[in-house]
Amino acid sequence: MGDNQRGMDALNTLDDWLAHCERLHPTTIEMGLERVRTVAQRMHIRFDCPVITVAGTNGKGSTCAMLESILRQAGYRTGLFTSPHLVHFEERLRLLGQSVNAADLVAGFAAVERARGQNGEVVSLSYFEFSMLAIFEVMMRSNLDVVILEVGLGGRLDSTNIIDADCAIITSIDLDHTELLGPDRESIGYEKAGIMRTGRPVIVSDPMPPQSVLDRALEVGADLWRVGQDFNVSGDPQQWGWAGRGRRYSGLAYPALRGANQLVNAAGVLAALAALRERLPITAQAVRNGFAFVELPGRFQIIPGQPTLVLDVAHNPHSVAALAANLDAMGYFPTTHAVFGAMADKDLASMLAKVSPIVDRWYFADLSLARAATGDALMAQWQAQNTRKDTVASTYADPVLALQAAVAAADPADRIVVFGSFHTVGGVLERGVPRLLAKHLNS
Repeated sequence: MGDNQRGMDALNTLDDWLAHCERLHPTTIEMGLERVRTVAQRMHIRFDCPVITVAGTNGKGSTCAMLESILRQAGYRTGLFTSPHLVHFEERLRLLGQSVNAADLVAGFAAVERARGQNGEVVSLSYFEFSMLAIFEVMMRSNLDVVILEVGLGGRLDSTNIIDADCAIITSIDLDHTELLGPDRESIGYEKAGIMRTGRPVIVSDPMPPQSVLDRALEVGADLWRVGQDFNVSGDPQQWGWAGRGRRYSGLAYPALRGANQLVNAAGVLAALAALRERLPITAQAVRNGFAFVELPGRFQIIPGQPTLVLDVAHNPHSVAALAANLDAMGYFPTTHAVFGAMADKDLASMLAKVSPIVDRWYFADLSLARAATGDALMAQWQAQNTRKDTVASTYADPVLALQAAVAAADPADRIVVFGSFHTVGGVLERGVPRLLAKHLNS
């Protein structure tokens, strides 16, 4: 323990601990719960309040943000764990609606390090596993009324699944991380369905869920809530309503998060709150205010300016298709400029094909990660499927330079879309939210 303690004495800041985590475990992603469960048991990780887990391919972040917003409006002390972060690691844990204090996380990391070296038997943890346990330690000591956990990857073998949730939500399921989760929606659905628990509610907000999800609910005896059967939504351009299992809401304003897909997520949120109403009573006013005030950076985030700026972390074909539909619904812009950076293991051809019809100028950006595709590789993918003669493209060393080039080329009435990886959107947000002013307005 002496060497371990001496090593810990040198780790004083959050950055120190994050660097320590990156050095520890050679594999970035390693599926399986045995190691992380061992350390969690040594730390006596458990929550004495209702826990909601949220899995799915797209819509997880929005679902978590809406849950948090409504529960906060109802007066509950909330803890929300999400990943990855956009700019600062502290974003991964929100306590009572605010990013956690770095000093609190440092104490959590130290607790994990002590536990993993307990009894002379050192357990190896990945960056995600180590940091998740540190966050759980902080949550456990924060006197929370409700815990919301966004499932990082898959479900069955994701580290968050060491916690037995009181309610699970499965959002839309599509193809992503196929090398780890399987080649089709059925196999991916099976992995996501691993968060279900016997006798506890599972909300499936995907309108066309894979059969594997429904089969798993039956197999484990979960209390299945399906959209279209156990709860429904209705609406017109001004307002919408929800009905299901003894609860009804009418005349609701649409959620503050933009995009047609947000109503599917909102419907799942209300189903989860209905399923937990005996333990977490919610007033209709809390629902209204929660939807009205919810915020989530980087999810079809429109920043007014000249030109208009749109930020979206769409990073798989399904979410890029939603982005394209949302862009189409924005109305007319003379020219659409797109800053794009993404991981090399994504289905880049499909992503580019879905949005190419509405992008006039491309700015492909390098990202500072080994997994990332280079700007040149992205441009080659685009050229291979581009059929438009009126588009142009260029490459840049990072997203900030790409955005600067787009601003320099744009007219005030244009729009610029920054999308792809969290690192692409996070890159342009590092110095705060940009307010764009086209060169014509600077003179």
